[in-house]
Formats: sequence, structure tokens, C-alpha cells
Amino acid sequence: MIDAKHIEALKTFVGNENVYHDKAHMIAYSYDATRERYEPDAVVFPRDEADVSAILRYCNEHRISIVPRGAGSGFTGGALPAKGGIVLALEKHMNKILEIDMDNMVAVVQPGVINMDLQKAVEAKGLFYPPDPASQEYSTIGGNVSENAGGMRAAKYGITKDYVMAIRAVRPGGDIIRAGKKTIKDVAGYNIAGILIASEGTLAVITEITLKLIAKPKLKKTAMGIFPSVERAMEAVYKTMASGVTPVAMEFLDNLTIRAVEEKFHKGLPTEAGAILITDVDGNLPEEIDYQMEVIERVFMENGCMEFKKARNEEESADLWFARRNASQSITIYGSKKINEDITVPRSVLPELLRRIDDVALRYKVKVPCFGHTGDGNVHTNVMVDGSDPKQLEIGHKAIEEIFRITVELGGTLSGEHGIGLSKAPFMHLAFTEEEMNLFRDIKRAFDPNNILNPGKMAL
Repeated sequence: MIDAKHIEALKTFVGNENVYHDKAHMIAYSYDATRERYEPDAVVFPRDEADVSAILRYCNEHRISIVPRGAGSGFTGGALPAKGGIVLALEKHMNKILEIDMDNMVAVVQPGVINMDLQKAVEAKGLFYPPDPASQEYSTIGGNVSENAGGMRAAKYGITKDYVMAIRAVRPGGDIIRAGKKTIKDVAGYNIAGILIASEGTLAVITEITLKLIAKPKLKKTAMGIFPSVERAMEAVYKTMASGVTPVAMEFLDNLTIRAVEEKFHKGLPTEAGAILITDVDGNLPEEIDYQMEVIERVFMENGCMEFKKARNEEESADLWFARRNASQSITIYGSKKINEDITVPRSVLPELLRRIDDVALRYKVKVPCFGHTGDGNVHTNVMVDGSDPKQLEIGHKAIEEIFRITVELGGTLSGEHGIGLSKAPFMHLAFTEEEMNLFRDIKRAFDPNNILNPGKMAL
């Protein structure tokens, strides 16, 4: 519990109206998408970078934990104040698009800017910011950078790290640093921006981000392939990506997910199908779009596709995408608790990964619907259990640990976009040697020797 004198000191930095320690705020900032709850001792809303510096300097001196927070939409507990202390809430004041530089095709934003707001602002000028996490309508750019968020367009356009050119941040002692430049090339010094990306607020508090933009493609088309089995669909994925055509998105739903969406929404989905793939292509010329779609259709059909549906307009495109966009909420028909992980493997081993996940589901007698961004090898596995039954929860967590082991064995990673946070921290030993974990701890100590920033995350 933070002493009252510290609350009063924080008010001198940011004003009474930006420091709260009432029960309502403690509850509001105690949870994220994991549904776990840890109440902070106070919530502080910095107005600018100078406020962040003053707050961190004071808290470092007095060994008060700080948890930076954007929208709190994360799935691994990265923004939860597990050790108490202060939640540093950046969404209220530090939420401005500072610049859209048309000449250099970059945007400069504060961390509290909503992803979709940035997309709309740059698209109004004919530019494009591709990273599109499922939470794009409410997640913040600062949170996206801190977790290295991906999205459906990652197959062609990459993920957040591919667009971060520079970062301003504050270290725990209050020092303000800038990592990177607006320039396309920059090999002077260590890649500090790269270290801060995906660091989950454990090293420094990000206060400004410079992002690369690209020209917005003029045309887009959507299609859906229906497959008799997961294996055939997965083979179609990696063979498409090797065909010379790079789809914008290549999204996958297995049979359990298809059935769940159909039961919940009655959209006429093929419930007998083993899997469906939904894909987008884009470009600037009609013949370019048509060629890409022809290649994808050919590869799909060569790999057992039973039906290939092409959207003729935006309405039909949205209808094809409906199942994927509503997959997460639909699968709750299988259990009140969803243990959701975002494992990622090389695309060529996707068929084996999903076969082995089926084996795990059979052995543990649980349903594991899978869907996700198979264009980049990222699969959302969802072990469904009764959340009120401790035995079911134990079984579910054992199944997840086995799935993690399989993923690492196949050359994959524990997380493609959700991060490690609290929920995956116990499994870091599966993916990293003790020497590698010691290196992570050395980096943490170099930035944050008193361990005040987001302590306990990533097993650091």
C-alpha cells in the first residue's frame, strides 16, 4: 500500500485531477482481457512527457512500482498491477497524432492514440498504416508497440515492429531518451528501439512513436476456400505463400470454430467442412488483382478445396469475413473459460502442429477450436473448459503447457502477438535457455536497476 504522502507528492506533479486512489478507479484499472484482477494503489494520468519523467524519477527514488497502461485490451496480463503500485494511464491526455509527414511518409503519435483513429487519419491523406490487431478499434499504439501487435494484414505487410522508426521514452530514473530517426537507414549505435518494442513496459515508458506509412492500395478483393480437412487447408496456406503471390491476409477457421459461428449467428456456413480459409489480395490495377486471385484459386483447388467463393462487392466481402471476425466470441459455446494462446510456427509445419493439437484435445478430453493468421503461421488455440470447475481448469492448463512444448519443438514461439505478460511467464523456460533468460535479466537491470517498471512480467 502506497503511503498517503506519496499520493500527495504525485498530485504536485500532475494536479489533483490526475491522481486517483478511490475504489472506483482501483477497480476500473484492475483488469484487462484476461479477466484476472489486481488492484493498484493509485491511478495517475500524466499530461505529457515531462510529467512521465517527474513521476518515474520520484517513484524510482521511493521504490514504487509503476505499470504503464494504454487501453488494457491485452490477453496476457501485461498491464495488470500484479505487485500493486501505480497504474500510469496514458490514454487520457497522451493521445494525440502530433504529425502526419506526407513528404517522408511517417506519422508521429503519442502512445494513447487509438490504432483505428491513426488508420483513418492517414487514409484520409491517401496513406496507409497496415498493422490491424483485432482490437484496432480500441487498442492504443503504445500498447501495440509494447506487445508488438500483429493482425490480419500481417501476411503481406508485417507487424508493428516493421513500422516503428523511432521511439521517445523515459527510463525509470527520469532520463528521456530517443531511439531511432525518421531516416530509412540508421545504423548508428545500438538498436534501442528494437529492444523497447515488445518489452511490455518493463524497460521504459514510451512517450512518442514515429511510424512508417505506405501508399494505400486502390483495390482489394476477398475470397473464401472451403476444405475437407485442416491438413489440406494448411498445405494450401504454405503453398500459396510460396507461389509468388502474397495475400494481404490468409485467415483460418477449423471445424469447431465454423460450427460455433454457425450455431450462434446462422450465417449458412458449411458445418461439414474441415476448415475454411479467408483471403484478401490488394493492388492498384484490376489485372494485378485478378492475377493474384487466379493463382490463389488454382493453388487452393490443387490442394483439395471443395468450393472457392469470390466476393463481388464490399457487402459480400464483409459477409465472407464475418465468421473470422466473430470467431472468438462464438467459441464460448464450448465452455465458460477460454484459455487462449497465440502460438506461431513456421508455415510449413502448420499441418503437423494442428494434427498434434488434435491429439492433445483427445487425450485431455477437451475441445480446442483453432483459428487465426495462418498466412504468417500464427494460430489462436483455445482450450475450452468450465471455469467454475477447478479440475477442468487444471486439465486445461496442462493441455496448454503441452501445446507450448509442441510449438517450441516445431521451431515456433510462445506468442506471435499477445506477448508474455503474467499468463505465459511460467512457460518461458520452455522456449529459452537459462543463459538466454539471464541475458534478458541483464537488459532489465541495465534499464531498470530497481525493478519498478511492470515487475513480474515475462518472468523478469
